[in-house]
Amino acid sequence: MTDRETAYLTADVIALSDYSGVLHVLLIRRASPPHAGQWALPGGHIDPGEDVETAAFREFAEETGLRAVDLSLVGVYATPGRDSRGRYVSFAYATYLPGMPTPTAADDADAARWAPLATALTDGLAFDHADILRETLDRR
Repeated sequence: MTDRETAYLTADVIALSDYSGVLHVLLIRRASPPHAGQWALPGGHIDPGEDVETAAFREFAEETGLRAVDLSLVGVYATPGRDSRGRYVSFAYATYLPGMPTPTAADDADAARWAPLATALTDGLAFDHADILRETLDRR
């Protein structure tokens, strides 16, 4: 008999916008562990029976107060150890929001802000979100 592992499904959103020729990414500051107080991509758990893309739209709206019009799948991230809580499989989606609309942090985010890409990558992000962001940029 083999050991079984429970996997938890999440959806993350990489929202990009341009301000004066500089590409920005929308980040939330995590209110809860793990990584409480660190900046991350908006996202969260997929509810039982919920479609993955629907979860991405919902989580993005819940954490930022903004609505994405369309989402494009960037990839699925499932490397063991990427989350200290256990085996997490994340479906990452990208979207572009013109005009950098003002976010309102809610749900399990205690702040939300647009950050220049270079700043977001230099300052560091929770989990493996910097890797996800880099891969998103490589695909653009």
